[in-house]
Amino acid sequence: MTSSLVLVTGATGYIGGRLVPELLTAGYRVRVLARTPAKLAGEPWLDQVEVQQGDAGDGDAVARALEGATAAYYLVHSMGGAADFAARDRAAAAAFRDAADRTPGLEQVVYLGGLGDDQDAELSPHLASRHEVGRVLAAGSVPITELRAAVIIGSGSASFEMLRNLTDVLPVMITPRWVSTRCQPVAIRDILHWLVRAISAPEAKGRVLEVGGPEVVTYEDMMRAYAEVAGLRKRLVIRVPFLTPRLSSHWVGLVTPLPLGLARPLIESLVNEVVVLDRSVQDVMPHEPLSLREALEVAVRRVEDLKVPSRWSDATLPGRTPADPMPSDPDWSGGTLLSDEQEAWSQASPEQLFRTVSGIGGSRGWYVAEPLWSIRGSVDVLLGGVGMRRGRRHPDELQVGEALDFWRVEALEPPMLLRLRAEMLTPGDAWLEWTVEPEGAGARLQQRALFHPRGLPGRLYWYGLIPFHAVIFKRLCTRLAEAAERSS
Repeated sequence: MTSSLVLVTGATGYIGGRLVPELLTAGYRVRVLARTPAKLAGEPWLDQVEVQQGDAGDGDAVARALEGATAAYYLVHSMGGAADFAARDRAAAAAFRDAADRTPGLEQVVYLGGLGDDQDAELSPHLASRHEVGRVLAAGSVPITELRAAVIIGSGSASFEMLRNLTDVLPVMITPRWVSTRCQPVAIRDILHWLVRAISAPEAKGRVLEVGGPEVVTYEDMMRAYAEVAGLRKRLVIRVPFLTPRLSSHWVGLVTPLPLGLARPLIESLVNEVVVLDRSVQDVMPHEPLSLREALEVAVRRVEDLKVPSRWSDATLPGRTPADPMPSDPDWSGGTLLSDEQEAWSQASPEQLFRTVSGIGGSRGWYVAEPLWSIRGSVDVLLGGVGMRRGRRHPDELQVGEALDFWRVEALEPPMLLRLRAEMLTPGDAWLEWTVEPEGAGARLQQRALFHPRGLPGRLYWYGLIPFHAVIFKRLCTRLAEAAERSS
């Protein structure tokens, strides 16, 4: 264990937000430099770090943040920003380098860049800029460790989210020829291992180290592997010659939630092979990384289990890993989650309102549109599902894990939270959740119907039920609130 102070820039980003807790676990003291510290609100590690406001391109702010640090991580870049991102990244790296040169006791800067052959004259603007930033940082007097990686597999990473959304939504994919480009994907947990290890490995100083997983695959291979892991039908991939990277980025922007400014540089980089050549990180810091399938399995599991309320992680899994979604992840990451949200106020006490909610189902029924619930149960039985025939064990008592009609109790925290997970047959995962909060002389009931669709059938299923949702869910929330008042 060590008590050395480490500075992390980019802590509000995907990598930085996951690196900080890993450094804390390793025993480092951590200071973060954030342009907008408010974006760190909700991070579980916030009270364990020093926070300094400032831009990584502001030399004075960087100099103040580096005081007393023995190592620093440079994890900022402008991909998805303005058209002059390369010039902005170059200037920011130079300002950071100069501030580092003026900092006594600073022994190392670790930078995460991108794979790609330096000799490739057709290197994409994004990858060329990432390499240039590494050279700018290395021009200073402080030793630089530049780790170069390609596709990072983890819930919330831009590359994984693009892969996931494209494969989820499109059973037939018309793709450019670059789907046959070779790459070497790596799991987020392995990237973080090497990032942390780099500042305790003297032999890593002053080196460019190429990082990759154990397999070299094509983007088409990754799509097929994701479909298999996610339980989707085999995807049909049709290659066509007329889809240029620029046209493809517009297509990705339409099909996935990634913003165009982020999709474009990612797509443009797909024309370049990004594989480990002759500077493997394994030569300096040996480590057994996850296979592509293992990395995909972890990422898919985190999307399915943790994207719904953040507190869900504690109830569903025994511990968190670097692959988990985090509060700092952008809105487009973490899995598609469709929802219907309703709320109602009741004169009943929070305790009485919760008792009413937790007594739903079984012989009491579902308060609204009972025939529709019965029809849905009958259809489920015809399809081989459990239907509504299980009822409930006790009219007033519930336990986590027990069946309730065609639901199962997944979370129960009286008098605040009840969450049911659907066990009827659906092309996705569904939940129904109620939370109760005191408000004035009564309580407010918040109700959420949540659906994590699997592929295109899942989306069609959800949107096809919207008319029924309009009839059922709003009235259900209101009637639960009214029923609690009557029983007070």
